[in-house]
Amino acid sequence: MGTRKRVLLAKMGLDCHDTGIVTVAQMMRENGYEVIYMGLHNYADAVVNTAIAEDVDLIGVSFLSGQHETQTRELLDAMRQAELNVPVMCGGIIPPDDAQELKRMGVADVIEPGTLTEDLVSRIGSILS
Repeated sequence: MGTRKRVLLAKMGLDCHDTGIVTVAQMMRENGYEVIYMGLHNYADAVVNTAIAEDVDLIGVSFLSGQHETQTRELLDAMRQAELNVPVMCGGIIPPDDAQELKRMGVADVIEPGTLTEDLVSRIGSILS
């Protein structure tokens, strides 16, 4: 893979279910990515500041709380204000119509529950190539 790509993963808002994103973090590490996991209860400014400080290549956020549109919009706005131009991926429990809206907002991809490791790694690779 050459230089290891750096990926920031975070749970945003009040969502406190992190089993899925912790699994994704481990999966990504096992496939050669350097993963910075911020943990629970993050907000847009903290995610952006960490992404800048860690010089990441991709931001991944996960939602199970139904806050995906509001929190992602705030994240994308904060990224624009900070002139941070890295792709954002969302995952978790996101209805298909909402996934399309997230993509219209500028999200690079939305990962559905049950996505196989090989598919996730391939999709991330495509975004980062």
